[in-house]
Amino acid sequence: MHAVRRVAMVSMHTSPLAVPGSGDAGGMNVYVLEVARQLAAKGTEVEIFTRATSSDQPPVVEVVDGVSVHHVAAGPYEGLRKELLPTQLCAFTASVLRAEAHRPEGYYDVVHSHYWLSGQVGWVAAERWQIPLIHSMHTMAKVKNLTMAAGDKPEPYERVLGEEQVVNAADRLIANTETEAEDLIALYGADPERVAVALPGVDLAAFSPGDQAAARAVHGLRKDDIVLLFVGRLQPLKAPDVLVAAAAELLARHPDLRPRLKVIINGGPSGNGIERASDLPAQIERLGLQDVVHMMAPVGRQDLPDLFRAADVVVVPSYSESFGLVAVEAQACGTPVVASRVGGLTTAVADGGVLVPGHDPGDFATALESVLLVPGRRDWMARAARVHAEKFSWSATAEATLGVYRSALAEQPVLLRRYA
Repeated sequence: MHAVRRVAMVSMHTSPLAVPGSGDAGGMNVYVLEVARQLAAKGTEVEIFTRATSSDQPPVVEVVDGVSVHHVAAGPYEGLRKELLPTQLCAFTASVLRAEAHRPEGYYDVVHSHYWLSGQVGWVAAERWQIPLIHSMHTMAKVKNLTMAAGDKPEPYERVLGEEQVVNAADRLIANTETEAEDLIALYGADPERVAVALPGVDLAAFSPGDQAAARAVHGLRKDDIVLLFVGRLQPLKAPDVLVAAAAELLARHPDLRPRLKVIINGGPSGNGIERASDLPAQIERLGLQDVVHMMAPVGRQDLPDLFRAADVVVVPSYSESFGLVAVEAQACGTPVVASRVGGLTTAVADGGVLVPGHDPGDFATALESVLLVPGRRDWMARAARVHAEKFSWSATAEATLGVYRSALAEQPVLLRRYA
Protein backbone atom coordinates (compact mmCIF):
# COMPACT_ATOMS: atom_id res chain seq x y z
CA MET A 1 0.00 0.00 0.00
CA HIS A 2 1.34 3.43 -0.97
CA ALA A 3 0.12 6.38 1.05
CA VAL A 4 -1.36 9.17 -1.08
CA ARG A 5 -0.77 12.32 0.91
CA ARG A 6 -1.58 15.03 -1.60
CA VAL A 7 -3.07 15.27 -5.09
CA ALA A 8 -2.76 18.10 -7.62
CA MET A 9 -6.10 17.99 -9.42
CA VAL A 10 -6.44 19.96 -12.66
CA SER A 11 -9.78 21.18 -14.03
CA MET A 12 -8.67 23.96 -16.34
CA HIS A 13 -11.75 24.76 -18.37
CA THR A 14 -14.40 24.79 -15.67
CA SER A 15 -14.38 25.37 -11.94
CA PRO A 16 -15.82 22.79 -9.54
CA LEU A 17 -17.37 25.76 -7.74
CA ALA A 18 -19.46 26.80 -10.78
CA VAL A 19 -23.21 26.10 -10.89
CA PRO A 20 -23.85 23.18 -13.29
CA GLY A 21 -26.23 23.70 -16.17
CA SER A 22 -24.80 26.66 -18.02
CA GLY A 23 -21.57 27.69 -19.65
CA ASP A 24 -19.18 24.76 -19.45
CA ALA A 25 -20.35 23.62 -16.02
CA GLY A 26 -21.98 20.21 -15.77
CA GLY A 27 -21.62 16.80 -14.21
CA MET A 28 -17.82 16.97 -14.33
CA ASN A 29 -17.86 19.93 -11.94
CA VAL A 30 -19.86 17.91 -9.44
CA TYR A 31 -17.61 14.89 -9.95
CA VAL A 32 -14.38 16.81 -9.27
CA LEU A 33 -15.68 18.49 -6.13
CA GLU A 34 -17.39 15.44 -4.63
CA VAL A 35 -14.42 13.13 -5.26
CA ALA A 36 -12.10 15.75 -3.76
CA ARG A 37 -14.28 15.99 -0.64
CA GLN A 38 -14.30 12.24 -0.21
CA LEU A 39 -10.56 11.93 -0.77
CA ALA A 40 -9.99 14.55 1.93
CA ALA A 41 -12.30 12.65 4.28
CA LYS A 42 -10.09 9.59 3.69
CA GLY A 43 -6.93 11.52 4.57
CA THR A 44 -5.72 12.66 1.13
CA GLU A 45 -5.38 16.40 0.64
CA VAL A 46 -6.53 17.76 -2.73
CA GLU A 47 -5.53 21.02 -4.39
CA ILE A 48 -7.63 21.83 -7.47
CA PHE A 49 -6.28 24.16 -10.15
CA THR A 50 -8.83 25.90 -12.41
CA ARG A 51 -8.75 28.95 -14.66
CA ALA A 52 -9.91 32.21 -13.10
CA THR A 53 -12.95 33.66 -14.87
CA SER A 54 -13.45 36.78 -12.76
CA SER A 55 -11.18 39.33 -11.11
CA ASP A 56 -13.39 39.01 -8.03
CA GLN A 57 -12.39 35.40 -7.44
CA PRO A 58 -9.93 34.97 -4.57
CA PRO A 59 -6.65 33.26 -5.49
CA VAL A 60 -7.48 30.30 -3.23
CA VAL A 61 -10.79 29.05 -1.83
CA GLU A 62 -10.73 26.57 1.05
CA VAL A 63 -13.78 24.41 0.35
CA VAL A 64 -13.46 22.07 3.32
CA ASP A 65 -10.54 20.93 5.41
CA GLY A 66 -8.17 19.28 2.94
CA VAL A 67 -9.72 20.65 -0.27
CA SER A 68 -8.66 23.95 -1.84
CA VAL A 69 -9.44 25.50 -5.23
CA HIS A 70 -6.74 27.64 -6.86
CA HIS A 71 -7.95 30.22 -9.39
CA VAL A 72 -5.17 30.49 -11.96
CA ALA A 73 -4.86 33.61 -14.13
CA ALA A 74 -4.56 32.58 -17.80
CA GLY A 75 -6.02 34.81 -20.48
CA PRO A 76 -8.94 37.21 -20.14
CA TYR A 77 -11.23 36.60 -17.21
CA GLU A 78 -14.45 36.69 -19.21
CA GLY A 79 -15.55 35.95 -22.74
CA LEU A 80 -12.95 33.30 -23.57
CA ARG A 81 -14.83 30.31 -24.96
CA LYS A 82 -13.67 26.76 -24.41
CA GLU A 83 -12.67 26.44 -28.07
CA LEU A 84 -10.04 29.16 -27.52
CA LEU A 85 -8.61 27.78 -24.29
CA PRO A 86 -5.78 25.90 -26.06
CA THR A 87 -4.23 29.35 -26.63
CA GLN A 88 -3.85 29.65 -22.86
CA LEU A 89 -2.41 26.22 -22.10
CA CYS A 90 1.13 27.58 -21.80
CA ALA A 91 0.10 30.38 -19.42
CA PHE A 92 -2.01 28.06 -17.29
CA THR A 93 0.70 25.38 -17.14
CA ALA A 94 3.34 27.92 -16.15
CA SER A 95 1.15 29.12 -13.26
CA VAL A 96 0.57 25.56 -12.02
CA LEU A 97 4.30 24.79 -12.15
CA ARG A 98 5.04 28.07 -10.37
CA ALA A 99 2.66 27.16 -7.55
CA GLU A 100 4.48 23.88 -6.98
CA ALA A 101 7.91 25.60 -7.13
CA HIS A 102 7.11 27.28 -3.81
CA ARG A 103 6.44 23.92 -2.17
CA PRO A 104 8.92 21.41 -0.72
CA GLU A 105 10.26 18.83 -3.17
CA GLY A 106 7.90 15.88 -3.58
CA TYR A 107 4.91 17.90 -2.35
CA TYR A 108 2.39 16.18 -4.65
CA ASP A 109 2.14 12.43 -5.01
CA VAL A 110 0.06 12.33 -8.20
CA VAL A 111 -1.50 14.65 -10.77
CA HIS A 112 -5.13 13.92 -11.64
CA SER A 113 -6.38 15.82 -14.69
CA HIS A 114 -9.98 16.10 -15.89
CA TYR A 115 -10.85 16.63 -19.60
CA TRP A 116 -8.27 16.74 -22.36
CA LEU A 117 -7.19 20.36 -21.86
CA SER A 118 -6.30 19.63 -18.26
CA GLY A 119 -4.58 16.46 -19.44
CA GLN A 120 -2.19 18.55 -21.52
CA VAL A 121 -1.34 20.56 -18.39
CA GLY A 122 -1.07 17.46 -16.22
CA TRP A 123 1.23 15.79 -18.74
CA VAL A 124 3.82 18.58 -18.39
CA ALA A 125 3.42 18.82 -14.61
CA ALA A 126 3.78 15.07 -14.05
CA GLU A 127 6.98 14.90 -16.09
CA ARG A 128 8.38 17.98 -14.35
CA TRP A 129 7.56 16.66 -10.89
CA GLN A 130 8.37 13.01 -11.73
CA ILE A 131 5.07 11.71 -10.42
CA PRO A 132 2.27 9.68 -12.07
CA LEU A 133 -0.33 11.30 -14.29
CA ILE A 134 -3.89 10.05 -13.74
CA HIS A 135 -6.41 11.24 -16.28
CA SER A 136 -10.21 11.23 -16.55
CA MET A 137 -11.58 12.06 -20.00
CA HIS A 138 -15.25 12.65 -19.05
CA THR A 139 -16.11 13.21 -22.71
CA MET A 140 -14.25 12.14 -25.85
CA ALA A 141 -14.20 13.78 -29.25
CA LYS A 142 -14.24 10.52 -31.18
CA VAL A 143 -17.33 9.32 -29.32
CA LYS A 144 -19.14 12.64 -29.76
CA ASN A 145 -18.31 12.70 -33.47
CA LEU A 146 -19.84 9.25 -33.89
CA THR A 147 -23.11 10.30 -32.25
CA MET A 148 -23.73 13.89 -33.35
CA ALA A 149 -27.07 15.64 -33.46
CA ALA A 150 -28.25 16.73 -36.91
CA GLY A 151 -26.61 20.03 -37.82
CA ASP A 152 -24.14 19.87 -34.94
CA LYS A 153 -20.46 20.65 -35.52
CA PRO A 154 -17.92 17.84 -35.15
CA GLU A 155 -15.20 18.16 -32.56
CA PRO A 156 -12.05 19.52 -34.23
CA TYR A 157 -9.02 17.43 -35.16
CA GLU A 158 -6.93 19.45 -32.70
CA ARG A 159 -8.97 18.04 -29.83
CA VAL A 160 -8.76 14.49 -31.19
CA LEU A 161 -4.97 14.80 -31.43
CA GLY A 162 -4.76 16.33 -27.95
CA GLU A 163 -6.79 13.47 -26.48
CA GLU A 164 -4.63 10.86 -28.20
CA GLN A 165 -1.53 12.49 -26.72
CA VAL A 166 -3.00 12.51 -23.21
CA VAL A 167 -4.08 8.87 -23.49
CA ASN A 168 -0.53 7.92 -24.47
CA ALA A 169 1.05 10.05 -21.74
CA ALA A 170 -1.16 9.06 -18.81
CA ASP A 171 0.04 6.40 -16.40
CA ARG A 172 -3.57 5.54 -15.58
CA LEU A 173 -6.89 6.39 -17.19
CA ILE A 174 -10.03 6.45 -15.04
CA ALA A 175 -13.25 5.78 -16.95
CA ASN A 176 -16.73 6.50 -15.58
CA THR A 177 -18.18 3.23 -16.87
CA GLU A 178 -17.20 0.02 -18.60
CA THR A 179 -18.60 1.51 -21.82
CA GLU A 180 -16.20 4.44 -21.56
CA ALA A 181 -13.32 2.08 -20.81
CA GLU A 182 -14.14 0.09 -23.93
CA ASP A 183 -14.21 3.29 -26.00
CA LEU A 184 -10.79 4.32 -24.67
CA ILE A 185 -9.35 0.99 -25.71
CA ALA A 186 -11.15 0.64 -29.07
CA LEU A 187 -11.04 4.26 -30.28
CA TYR A 188 -7.84 5.56 -28.70
CA GLY A 189 -5.71 2.43 -28.44
CA ALA A 190 -5.39 2.74 -24.67
CA ASP A 191 -3.54 -0.06 -22.89
CA PRO A 192 -6.23 -2.10 -21.10
CA GLU A 193 -3.83 -2.58 -18.16
CA ARG A 194 -3.79 1.18 -17.63
CA VAL A 195 -7.57 1.69 -17.77
CA ALA A 196 -9.67 1.46 -14.60
CA VAL A 197 -13.35 2.15 -13.91
CA ALA A 198 -14.57 4.31 -11.03
CA LEU A 199 -18.34 4.72 -11.19
CA PRO A 200 -19.49 8.25 -10.28
CA GLY A 201 -21.63 8.61 -7.20
CA VAL A 202 -24.59 10.53 -5.86
CA ASP A 203 -25.23 12.33 -2.57
CA LEU A 204 -27.98 10.04 -1.31
CA ALA A 205 -28.71 12.27 1.68
CA ALA A 206 -29.30 15.43 -0.38
CA PHE A 207 -30.95 13.64 -3.31
CA SER A 208 -33.73 11.67 -1.69
CA PRO A 209 -37.49 11.14 -2.13
CA GLY A 210 -39.68 13.83 -0.62
CA ASP A 211 -43.05 15.55 -0.65
CA GLN A 212 -43.93 16.08 -4.33
CA ALA A 213 -46.79 18.47 -3.58
CA ALA A 214 -44.54 20.68 -1.46
CA ALA A 215 -41.83 20.63 -4.13
CA ARG A 216 -44.38 21.62 -6.76
CA ALA A 217 -45.67 24.47 -4.65
CA VAL A 218 -42.15 25.95 -4.65
CA HIS A 219 -42.27 26.14 -8.45
CA GLY A 220 -45.90 27.18 -8.84
CA LEU A 221 -47.04 23.79 -10.12
CA ARG A 222 -50.36 22.12 -9.33
CA LYS A 223 -50.70 18.73 -7.67
CA ASP A 224 -52.36 17.21 -10.72
CA ASP A 225 -49.95 18.64 -13.30
CA ILE A 226 -47.97 16.22 -15.47
CA VAL A 227 -44.42 17.52 -15.21
CA LEU A 228 -41.60 16.59 -17.59
CA LEU A 229 -38.20 17.96 -16.63
CA PHE A 230 -34.94 18.54 -18.52
CA VAL A 231 -31.86 19.58 -16.51
CA GLY A 232 -28.65 20.38 -18.33
CA ARG A 233 -26.72 22.64 -20.65
CA LEU A 234 -28.66 23.89 -23.67
CA GLN A 235 -26.71 22.63 -26.66
CA PRO A 236 -27.41 20.16 -29.51
CA LEU A 237 -25.50 17.39 -27.73
CA LYS A 238 -27.96 17.44 -24.81
CA ALA A 239 -30.96 17.50 -27.19
CA PRO A 240 -33.60 19.47 -25.25
CA ASP A 241 -35.30 19.90 -28.63
CA VAL A 242 -36.07 16.17 -28.64
CA LEU A 243 -38.07 16.57 -25.42
CA VAL A 244 -39.98 19.56 -26.82
CA ALA A 245 -40.85 17.63 -30.00
CA ALA A 246 -41.83 14.58 -27.92
CA ALA A 247 -44.16 16.77 -25.84
CA ALA A 248 -45.83 17.98 -29.04
CA GLU A 249 -46.29 14.38 -30.18
CA LEU A 250 -47.68 13.40 -26.78
CA LEU A 251 -50.27 16.17 -27.02
CA ALA A 252 -51.15 15.17 -30.58
CA ARG A 253 -51.96 11.70 -29.29
CA HIS A 254 -53.62 12.88 -26.07
CA PRO A 255 -54.96 16.44 -26.49
CA ASP A 256 -56.85 16.11 -23.20
CA LEU A 257 -53.49 16.29 -21.38
CA ARG A 258 -52.77 19.85 -22.49
CA PRO A 259 -54.22 21.71 -19.47
CA ARG A 260 -52.03 19.61 -17.16
CA LEU A 261 -48.84 19.05 -19.17
CA LYS A 262 -45.86 21.14 -18.07
CA VAL A 263 -42.40 20.80 -19.63
CA ILE A 264 -39.62 22.51 -17.65
CA ILE A 265 -36.27 23.20 -19.33
CA ASN A 266 -33.73 24.04 -16.61
CA GLY A 267 -30.39 25.15 -18.02
CA GLY A 268 -28.43 27.77 -19.92
CA PRO A 269 -26.74 27.95 -23.34
CA SER A 270 -23.38 26.22 -23.60
CA GLY A 271 -20.76 25.56 -26.25
CA ASN A 272 -22.17 25.76 -29.76
CA GLY A 273 -25.57 26.17 -28.14
CA ILE A 274 -24.63 29.80 -27.42
CA GLU A 275 -24.73 30.73 -31.10
CA ARG A 276 -27.97 28.76 -31.47
CA ALA A 277 -29.63 30.12 -28.34
CA SER A 278 -32.73 31.20 -30.29
CA ASP A 279 -33.37 27.73 -31.75
CA LEU A 280 -35.21 26.25 -28.76
CA PRO A 281 -37.54 29.24 -28.16
CA ALA A 282 -38.25 29.29 -31.91
CA GLN A 283 -39.13 25.58 -31.85
CA ILE A 284 -41.44 26.08 -28.88
CA GLU A 285 -43.22 28.91 -30.70
CA ARG A 286 -43.39 26.98 -33.99
CA LEU A 287 -45.06 24.03 -32.23
CA GLY A 288 -47.43 26.31 -30.33
CA LEU A 289 -46.19 25.11 -26.93
CA GLN A 290 -45.67 28.47 -25.22
CA ASP A 291 -48.25 27.51 -22.61
CA VAL A 292 -46.66 24.10 -22.03
CA VAL A 293 -42.88 24.59 -22.11
CA HIS A 294 -41.24 26.79 -19.49
CA MET A 295 -37.54 27.70 -19.68
CA MET A 296 -35.76 28.59 -16.46
CA ALA A 297 -32.21 29.45 -15.49
CA PRO A 298 -30.11 26.74 -13.79
CA VAL A 299 -30.90 26.31 -10.12
CA GLY A 300 -28.22 25.87 -7.48
CA ARG A 301 -27.26 22.43 -6.22
CA GLN A 302 -29.17 22.99 -2.99
CA ASP A 303 -32.41 23.55 -4.92
CA LEU A 304 -32.03 20.76 -7.46
CA PRO A 305 -33.50 17.92 -5.33
CA ASP A 306 -36.82 19.77 -4.98
CA LEU A 307 -36.92 20.32 -8.73
CA PHE A 308 -36.42 16.58 -9.32
CA ARG A 309 -39.10 15.75 -6.73
CA ALA A 310 -41.56 18.08 -8.47
CA ALA A 311 -41.27 16.16 -11.74
CA ASP A 312 -43.17 13.08 -12.87
CA VAL A 313 -40.37 12.15 -15.26
CA VAL A 314 -36.87 13.51 -15.89
CA VAL A 315 -35.93 13.29 -19.57
CA VAL A 316 -32.29 12.89 -20.65
CA PRO A 317 -32.29 12.72 -24.47
CA SER A 318 -28.53 13.31 -24.95
CA TYR A 319 -26.65 12.11 -28.00
CA SER A 320 -23.64 11.26 -25.83
CA GLU A 321 -23.05 10.93 -22.06
CA SER A 322 -19.97 9.58 -20.33
CA PHE A 323 -22.21 8.79 -17.35
CA GLY A 324 -25.37 10.84 -16.92
CA LEU A 325 -25.25 12.23 -13.39
CA VAL A 326 -28.61 13.99 -13.77
CA ALA A 327 -30.26 10.62 -14.40
CA VAL A 328 -28.86 9.11 -11.19
CA GLU A 329 -29.65 12.17 -9.07
CA ALA A 330 -33.23 12.18 -10.35
CA GLN A 331 -33.63 8.48 -9.56
CA ALA A 332 -32.18 9.06 -6.08
CA CYS A 333 -35.12 11.46 -5.56
CA GLY A 334 -37.52 8.72 -6.60
CA THR A 335 -38.23 10.26 -10.01
CA PRO A 336 -38.29 7.92 -13.04
CA VAL A 337 -36.11 8.74 -16.04
CA VAL A 338 -36.63 8.46 -19.80
CA ALA A 339 -33.21 8.63 -21.46
CA SER A 340 -31.32 7.86 -24.64
CA ARG A 341 -29.71 4.45 -24.85
CA VAL A 342 -26.20 5.87 -25.22
CA GLY A 343 -22.87 5.72 -23.41
CA GLY A 344 -22.93 5.83 -19.63
CA LEU A 345 -26.71 6.19 -19.50
CA THR A 346 -26.91 2.43 -20.00
CA THR A 347 -25.22 2.15 -16.59
CA ALA A 348 -26.93 5.11 -14.94
CA VAL A 349 -30.48 3.99 -15.77
CA ALA A 350 -32.07 0.64 -14.88
CA ASP A 351 -35.56 -0.39 -13.69
CA GLY A 352 -36.24 3.17 -12.57
CA GLY A 353 -36.25 4.37 -16.15
CA VAL A 354 -36.75 3.67 -19.82
CA LEU A 355 -33.89 3.74 -22.34
CA VAL A 356 -34.88 4.84 -25.84
CA PRO A 357 -32.84 3.73 -28.88
CA GLY A 358 -32.21 6.68 -31.18
CA HIS A 359 -33.65 10.17 -30.85
CA ASP A 360 -36.99 9.99 -32.62
CA PRO A 361 -39.45 12.24 -30.71
CA GLY A 362 -42.20 9.70 -31.39
CA ASP A 363 -40.22 7.00 -29.61
CA PHE A 364 -39.67 9.32 -26.66
CA ALA A 365 -43.41 10.10 -26.60
CA THR A 366 -44.14 6.36 -26.51
CA ALA A 367 -41.71 5.88 -23.65
CA LEU A 368 -43.33 8.74 -21.75
CA GLU A 369 -46.76 7.18 -22.32
CA SER A 370 -45.49 3.92 -20.83
CA VAL A 371 -44.46 5.71 -17.63
CA LEU A 372 -47.30 8.21 -17.29
CA LEU A 373 -50.37 6.43 -18.60
CA VAL A 374 -50.00 2.80 -17.47
CA PRO A 375 -51.75 2.60 -14.07
CA GLY A 376 -49.34 2.05 -11.19
CA ARG A 377 -46.21 1.93 -13.34
CA ARG A 378 -44.79 5.29 -12.35
CA ASP A 379 -45.13 4.49 -8.64
CA TRP A 380 -43.36 1.17 -9.14
CA MET A 381 -40.61 2.82 -11.16
CA ALA A 382 -40.15 5.52 -8.53
CA ARG A 383 -39.34 2.87 -5.92
CA ALA A 384 -37.05 1.01 -8.32
CA ALA A 385 -35.30 4.28 -9.20
CA ARG A 386 -34.25 4.89 -5.61
CA VAL A 387 -33.07 1.30 -5.17
CA HIS A 388 -30.89 1.62 -8.27
CA ALA A 389 -29.46 5.00 -7.22
CA GLU A 390 -28.39 3.54 -3.89
CA LYS A 391 -25.78 1.48 -5.77
CA PHE A 392 -23.77 4.66 -6.38
CA SER A 393 -21.81 6.61 -3.78
CA TRP A 394 -19.06 9.23 -3.91
CA SER A 395 -17.24 7.42 -1.13
CA ALA A 396 -16.97 4.34 -3.34
CA THR A 397 -15.84 6.54 -6.26
CA ALA A 398 -13.08 8.04 -4.12
CA GLU A 399 -12.00 4.62 -2.83
CA ALA A 400 -11.71 3.30 -6.38
CA THR A 401 -9.78 6.43 -7.35
CA LEU A 402 -7.39 5.95 -4.45
CA GLY A 403 -6.80 2.41 -5.64
CA VAL A 404 -5.78 3.76 -9.05
CA TYR A 405 -3.41 6.28 -7.44
CA ARG A 406 -1.79 3.55 -5.35
CA SER A 407 -1.42 1.28 -8.35
CA ALA A 408 0.39 4.02 -10.27
CA LEU A 409 2.60 4.87 -7.31
CA ALA A 410 3.60 1.22 -6.99
CA GLU A 411 5.32 1.65 -10.35
CA GLN A 412 7.13 4.81 -9.26
CA PRO A 413 10.65 3.37 -9.70
CA VAL A 414 9.74 2.57 -13.31
CA LEU A 415 8.41 6.09 -13.77
CA LEU A 416 11.59 7.63 -12.43
CA ARG A 417 13.69 5.61 -14.86
CA ARG A 418 11.42 6.65 -17.71
CA TYR A 419 11.74 10.35 -16.94
CA ALA A 420 15.49 10.25 -16.23
